[in-house]
Parts: sequence; structure tokens; C-alpha cells
Amino acid sequence: MLKSLLRKKPIYQVIKDSDYEASSHSEHGLKKSLTVVDLTSFGIAAVIGAGIFSTIGSAAHHGGPAVSLLFVFTAIACGFSALCYAQFASTIPASGSAYTYAYASLGELVAWIIGWTLIMEYAIGNIAVAISWSDYFTALLYQYNIPFPAYFSMDFVTAKKGYAIVQPLLASGLSFDQLAAQNVSQASILGYEAYRTAPQVFGLPIVGDLPAVAINILATWIVYIGIKESKQVANAMVLLKILIVFLVIGVGVFYIRPENLSPFAPNGLSGVLKGISGVFFAYIGFDAISTTAEECKDPKRDLPRAMFYALGICTVLYVLISLVLTGVVSYKDLNVGDPLAYVFGPEGANVPWVSAVVSGSAIVALFSVLLVFQLGQPRIWMVMGRDGLLPKKFAELHPTYKTPWFSTIITGVLVGLPCLFMNLTEVTDLTSIGTLFAFFIVSIGVLFMDETKAKFKVPYVNGRWFFPPVYLLLFYYIFTSRPELLSGGATLGDSVIFFVYLLFMTGLLFFTLMKQWSLIPLLGATTCSYLMTELGVVNWTRFGLWLAVGLVLYFSYGRKKSKLAHDSR
Repeated sequence: MLKSLLRKKPIYQVIKDSDYEASSHSEHGLKKSLTVVDLTSFGIAAVIGAGIFSTIGSAAHHGGPAVSLLFVFTAIACGFSALCYAQFASTIPASGSAYTYAYASLGELVAWIIGWTLIMEYAIGNIAVAISWSDYFTALLYQYNIPFPAYFSMDFVTAKKGYAIVQPLLASGLSFDQLAAQNVSQASILGYEAYRTAPQVFGLPIVGDLPAVAINILATWIVYIGIKESKQVANAMVLLKILIVFLVIGVGVFYIRPENLSPFAPNGLSGVLKGISGVFFAYIGFDAISTTAEECKDPKRDLPRAMFYALGICTVLYVLISLVLTGVVSYKDLNVGDPLAYVFGPEGANVPWVSAVVSGSAIVALFSVLLVFQLGQPRIWMVMGRDGLLPKKFAELHPTYKTPWFSTIITGVLVGLPCLFMNLTEVTDLTSIGTLFAFFIVSIGVLFMDETKAKFKVPYVNGRWFFPPVYLLLFYYIFTSRPELLSGGATLGDSVIFFVYLLFMTGLLFFTLMKQWSLIPLLGATTCSYLMTELGVVNWTRFGLWLAVGLVLYFSYGRKKSKLAHDSR
């Protein structure tokens, strides 16, 4: 049984399968139409999205101006993983991203786990983007005095929580004007109104984020009809998005107040690291690029280039934007859903036309992210169906549009329904832990890859000499920055997470000394796994439950139906 769980799909077999599916002679083949420009555009479309138009505000609120350093640190961590992605992408020009890479290097069970994780990562990421798009869309309607029912512009959970907070206070005799003195947020008041005024069916208020569902349907339709149409829409939107970011930087720099940039790190390093979920949530772009490998004209050359181009461009833009935001408005006031528009409103620079342009453009910018995410997930399902780990229906391509039609529809349903009842905070953290896990697996996978077949290789640095100091510094940092771990003040969950992490790092050190593993993949695995420890017990619990469900499905279906299992008989 252990042998079957660790069986690897040979690289030649991966390429053979993808060549058959993508062949121009195949009636149902994928269309090869993507260039390095298109791939870079997809990467930027995925990275410069909800992170910069929404969650950057929360990250800046916790970290202050020093959140700009978090983007630099994140870029470095991503850089290690991007090198590993590049080696895989140049050697295995097939769809499936981290799932396919894990199948060829770490075996079937790990491949299933990462494939199942990517399903969660893409679906929940798109839920977050759709919700953020809805927030900007309804804000724009209100700005032009266009009425839209509150109960059809937010999720059920937020509305119910708002009602539970506000209703008892009003019942006690407080007025709406007095709620602010009780630290009741505007979001809670809006939730109360939505829940109170919503139409009811059998006594249950009907509340749901309809704009989020509608934009998801539009994105699903565009992805359904073809890769060419998807890339044309994405390229146009990315150009507009970059122009808007340049507008924010160019205008905002004249309204920076030096006093807002001091103190630079008001909550220390721990405050900066609180923004990890909002930051890494955005960096799924590398994975999204690699899912389109079979639709690239020259994947071995263009995929690695596009990954590094997108990483460099996006990092520079994120750093500049974060400095402008925290310079124009105090970091204390940036915990809002639309930070770019907010800093040009009355509370900030007070340049209404820029605020209006940003709000309008965010609708377009966020849609491009939705489009890329919606493009990526069906192709992962397609490859898993091709390998037999999911039903063959998931691998079917449309005879006319040459897209994985069934997987695309299922993706649309999986994203659309939760938009009605989930909120942004709950979903971004899970997307971040999924992204980090994918980067971690790819980094580890390179260490087990047959390098003789690699077209692009991660530069080799002998980890035997350099990883031990990294290991010691990591131990020192953890126990000095988190003294509660030694004093017994940490929660049981946090203690378990860090104990397992340090145990893993010790094992990594042992094998590095024995096998002289390459340093860069080790650094990628180390940084990504450490950032996962910062995401808290709740997210680890949810992630664990998701993996448990996935393992049940694998052992009850995938392991028996696997194509490799049948080929070995």
C-alpha cells in the first residue's frame, strides 16, 4: 500500500499525456495561443488585485508603514519558490501546476493533497475577490445615489452578526447616533439594517451578495468560451489596472505627510507579520501562470520568464503603494475595504476625482483577478481527471471552445454559492495557507526531482554549509520573538504548531547534512512553512478538516481509479 501511495508519474508520461491532449491533431486539444506577454499579464492580473485594492488596508493597519517591508520579505520568499516553479515549468510543460509537479517528484498521495489544496485555494480566493468586487461596485452605486438593497449586497454571516451586535443596544434605549460611542462599526450597522429589512421566507431573512454571484457568472462564461477570449480581456484590464496604480502613486506622493510615516513599525515585527494572510493571498499568481502550460506557445522558455517578470513588477508596485497609503493617511485609519479610494476621500488627500476613478477602476481590476483564478482551477481539475484521481468528466474538453467545460461550470458553482453567505475575512486566511502550502510543496519537490531532465535548474548552493546557520538563527528568532513558547504562556494550539514546525526543520537539517541538498529550495520551504505558522490555530484547524475530507475521497475513489494504478497491473 505504501508503494502505491508514493508512486510517481514519470516526466515522460506527464509530457506524453499533455502532448496528446494539446496536440493540434486532437479533436479536443487545448489551443496553444499564450506568449510571454500574455503569461506575464496573467501573473500581474492575479497578483495585483484584491491584495492591493482591499486587503492591503488591513495589513497596513496592523503593521504601519513597515508593511512595505513585508512585501519585500514576501517577494524574497516567493523568489525562492519561483525559482523552483521555474525549474518544474521548464521541464514539465503540462497543466496542473503544483499538482503535476508533486506527482512527478513526490508521489501520488502528495500530489492528491496539493491538488485538493489548490481546489480550496482557487475557489476561496475567487470568493474573496468576488466579494471585494461587490463592495467596490455597490460603493460606486451609492456614490452616484443609485439605490441598491443592502440585503442583496452583503453576505448572510455579516448581516446576522451586525444584527446580533446592534439590536440589543437599540433595545436598551440607545439611538443610532450613540452607537459610535459603543465602538459599533458602520459595517455592523449596515448588517443590522440588511438583516432587519430583508424579505423573509418561513421567517428566515433572505440575505445574499448578488453582485458577487453575478460577476462570478460572467467570469465563468468568458473562461468557458475560450483561452483566447480570456487573455484578450485580461490583457486589457491589466493595462488599465497598472495605469490606475501609477495614478495613485503619482498623485498620492504629493499628499504624503512625514508624521504619518513615524513610527515606521508601531506594532513591531509581530504587527507587520499580522498582514501575512492579506499579502500572501495575492501571490497566487505564480501558480495561476503554470496552470496554463499546455496553452503556451513555448512553455519551457516563457513560463519561467513570465514568473520572474510578474514577481518583480508586482513587488515594486506593492511597496510603492503601501508607502503612499500609510503616508497620506495614518495607518490607524486604514482598516477599510477600499483603501485606495479611502485615502483620496475626505479623511485623506480629499481629491474626489481620484477616489471616483479608483472606485470605478477597481471594478475592472478585480474582475481580471477573478478571470485568472477562474481560468486556473478548471485546468487543475482537468489534469486530475485525466490521471483518474477524479471522474473522467472533469477532463472532458468542449468540442468547439476547446476548454475543460465541465470543470469550468463546477468551478463557477463552487465559487458562486458561498458568495451568498461567506465574508472576506473568513476566506482570505484560508487562501493564504493554501498558497503557502503549494509553494512549500514545490520547493520540497525540486529536491526530489530528476535534475538530469531539467531545462532550467535552480542554482545549486550546498546547503550543508549554509543551512545550519539558518536553522540556528530561526530557533533564536522564534524563541526571542515569542517568549511565551518557553514560559508556557502560549496556547496549546500555538505550542503544537511551533513544536511540529521545529521538528520538521530539524529533520530538514538532518537530511541536508546527509544528502547535501540545495540551499535555495530549502530556503523556500523554510520561509513558506514559517509563514504558515503565523496564520493561527483556527486556520490550521479549517485547513486540516479540508485535507481530511480530501483524504477520505482519495482512499475511497482516487487510489483505486488512478491511471497509474491500472497501468501497473
